[in-house]
Amino acid sequence: MKLYQTLEKQLKKEPNFISDEGELKKWVVIEKVLEFDEDLIKLLLEDEILKQTFFRTIAGSLVFHQQLFLQFLEQKNYINDSYTQYKNKVGLTIHGKFLKQRNEISLVWPYKDCVLEGGQTREEEKRDEIFFNEILAQDEITQLFEPKVLTNAKRITTKGEQPFDQFHRNEQGTITDNLIIKGNNLLALHSLKKEFAGKIKLIYIDPPYNTESDSFNYNDHFNHSSWLTFMRNRLDAARELLRDDGVIFVHCDDNEQAYLKILMDEIFGRENFIGTIPRKTRNGKSDVPYKFSQDYDWLIVFTKKTSKADALFHRNVERKYYKSDDYSERWRLADLTNQRTPAERPNSDFTMINPKNGGKYPVNPKRCWSVTKDTFNEYYNKGKIVFPGDYDFINISIPAMRVFESEDNGKTAYVSSDFIINFENGFENTKGNKQIDKLFTTRDFSYAKPEEIMEKIIGATTQKNDIILDFYLGSGTTAAAAHKMNRQYIGVEQMNYIEAVTVERLKKVIDGEQGGISLVVNWQGGGSFVYFELKKYNETFIEQIEKAKTTNELLNIWKKMKSKSFLNYNIDLKKQEEHLDDFKQLTLQEQKRHLCELLDKNQMYVNISSRNDKDFSCSDTEKQVTEQFYQVKGKKL
Repeated sequence: MKLYQTLEKQLKKEPNFISDEGELKKWVVIEKVLEFDEDLIKLLLEDEILKQTFFRTIAGSLVFHQQLFLQFLEQKNYINDSYTQYKNKVGLTIHGKFLKQRNEISLVWPYKDCVLEGGQTREEEKRDEIFFNEILAQDEITQLFEPKVLTNAKRITTKGEQPFDQFHRNEQGTITDNLIIKGNNLLALHSLKKEFAGKIKLIYIDPPYNTESDSFNYNDHFNHSSWLTFMRNRLDAARELLRDDGVIFVHCDDNEQAYLKILMDEIFGRENFIGTIPRKTRNGKSDVPYKFSQDYDWLIVFTKKTSKADALFHRNVERKYYKSDDYSERWRLADLTNQRTPAERPNSDFTMINPKNGGKYPVNPKRCWSVTKDTFNEYYNKGKIVFPGDYDFINISIPAMRVFESEDNGKTAYVSSDFIINFENGFENTKGNKQIDKLFTTRDFSYAKPEEIMEKIIGATTQKNDIILDFYLGSGTTAAAAHKMNRQYIGVEQMNYIEAVTVERLKKVIDGEQGGISLVVNWQGGGSFVYFELKKYNETFIEQIEKAKTTNELLNIWKKMKSKSFLNYNIDLKKQEEHLDDFKQLTLQEQKRHLCELLDKNQMYVNISSRNDKDFSCSDTEKQVTEQFYQVKGKKL
């Protein structure tokens, strides 16, 4: 490993650190570390890689990260690969500190301190995963998370697919285009950081639930610890993208709900927990004799900083048609006949009368604030007072005043009971499927979420020009609802159906399709989005293998793969060379399949730093799009 080799080479410059056999005396080094030995620290500072790894700048001063250095050095005595450190495997430490040194409760599992890439392009794909340890595999992780080259960019408008021209930006220089990205979502999140870190208002994801029946067949239906590592990696990156007043919704079922909540407590802070919202999906019976029927799934909701999110959610009621100059205007209803809170109320000198139908509503003089009749009528004419039967509200049984956030100084923070989305109100578990069925002749999704769910979430948490991110885009429900509600959105999906389903669905949205929430928001069509992909590292080798017509061609490709490709972690190159004669005895199709299996199935992508390397064959167009996105014309990122 490069980092350890660099460290060992540097330390061996000090004779006292070397044994008679030329080996590094690691425990001597550890002793010097504990003493903050000046000569040792000077050695480390002389190498730029070691300096960046083991030192931190705090208040303008360079500080030696003693704990990190010791952890790294000690683990190399026992572990020589990229698997998790032993102490974390058995749950003795969390982030380098023993449990007894910590006051908080934490969720611990094997491989917690690792990175799991989890690449996949087809639902039926399953494979062994590679875990990169955050300390032992810093080189691999740095390369993994470097921003990627972009390819196959195109703009989709009301005129159809158009050649990509440029990214549109606002006065602050931030991209304002809607973006649909095909590629591994973990790598896409890290690629988005330079442009969108701290700028996303809402993140909604519907990740794999880690169940045997999960329609999203991720690998071997992740085992428990792998799934938690997989989610932690992505939620860590997602938090960096959120605004301080941003909010994240994570959809899940009972299988991992409790563990996911604790995991998100660690990542976002327990104090930033907003709530867990139930969604009733069926009136069923238990599938297991001794268990309750699982008729709900759940939305776990956190904000990044509660202090910055004074009015994330405001009380909503069901609406048929919401007519306002700004659809995003937040409001709550205040009962005019029976309220204690300080607000203007009609007094007891007159009875409220609904001008539309003559309905009369007495008030309680002991619990109402007084206003004149003229003031009451003025409020009604301005649309601030509503009666049962008013066109833009349903389920109102009494007169109510619409109290807006601007009048409430942003202090109201309600999540209303209508967020308990149940199927009596039409949110049955198959409604999302039916919405897709109307758009396409074949069904690709078993449990697609209906647009109405996203309309509720988006309407309660965002305003125009806010950015929404969904990095498990699936069939595109989040993007479709956001597009119809005039919000900016970013969607990421790595499965191959993204072009056949997701992109095609958004094309129909642009054309003005009238399904989902179209009537509610008076959607008439329009808008655009930019589609692009992350350029795969091994893609060129796979294409060459598929095109090869002879064994000799495949052997030549293998020679290139040995020096230039990212091979499977478990490949023994020596054995592969020893058995080339056996390889030649296979059929051409078997040879192709074997070479593809040798390539890393985590599907590494081309890093931006390699865009000018001829081995990766980046076209001028790919370089142009990539440099525009990251704003790095002709220079390193």
